[in-house]
Parts: sequence; structure tokens; C-alpha cells
Amino acid sequence: MARQVRKLSNQKAKKRIYRGIVHVQAGHHNTIVTITNIRGEVLCWSSAGACGFKGKRKSTGFAAKKAAETAAKKARDFAMREAKVLVTGPGQGRESAIREIFKAGIKVNVIREKTGIPHNGCRPPKKRSV
Repeated sequence: MARQVRKLSNQKAKKRIYRGIVHVQAGHHNTIVTITNIRGEVLCWSSAGACGFKGKRKSTGFAAKKAAETAAKKARDFAMREAKVLVTGPGQGRESAIREIFKAGIKVNVIREKTGIPHNGCRPPKKRSV
């Protein structure tokens, strides 16, 4: 009689993280949504480029909305219920990304703006001579 072999499942149990931080980086050309735990360790992320948008369409609010939706879906696998939102950058997709996180069923406690402001930083390029 053939010997029975027990199969070992190689699927690891997902962590349960109920609270986290959503980082929205809205640049001029792309929007990146990263979801971390409270200590700042990345759980999942998504971007407009990763959702299949290319070129000019990556910088739109719709692309940011899709990126936030994808990241929020991944975060729901970790049983995330509430989060802080930290927004960086001057891009178009800021508000639409935050709105999509609300719609995904993640309760937003705080929305914080942390875009860097230069204190007279880099020297501007010289004037164009035409």
C-alpha cells in the first residue's frame, strides 16, 4: 500500500493590524499610496503607475483614486479599520486619494499635511535670454 504524504501549507497567516498610517505622496507626475503600521513598517503600497497608467494620465486625480483604492483593498486583508493620513507633495491626486480611503471603509482619524517648505533652498535657474 502506498504511503500517505501529508502536504504542508506554505501560506503564512496574515498579521492583524487594526490601526495604521496611510502615506499619500502626490508628485507632479505620479501618486504613491503607502500603508504602514504605527511603527512605520510598510504593509502594502500602490501607485498610479502600478495600476497601469502611463505618461500624462499618471498625474491625474482619477489615477490617484485607483491607486488609493488598490492600496486600501490590500490593507483590508490585514483587517485595518482606522488610520492616520499623511499627505506630501503638490500633485492633483491628493483629495481624490483621501476620499477613496474613506470609501474603502477605513476610518480616518487625522489628515496631516507634511509637504516640505524650502527656507530659501536651491538657487533658481538663470533667466532665459531670447
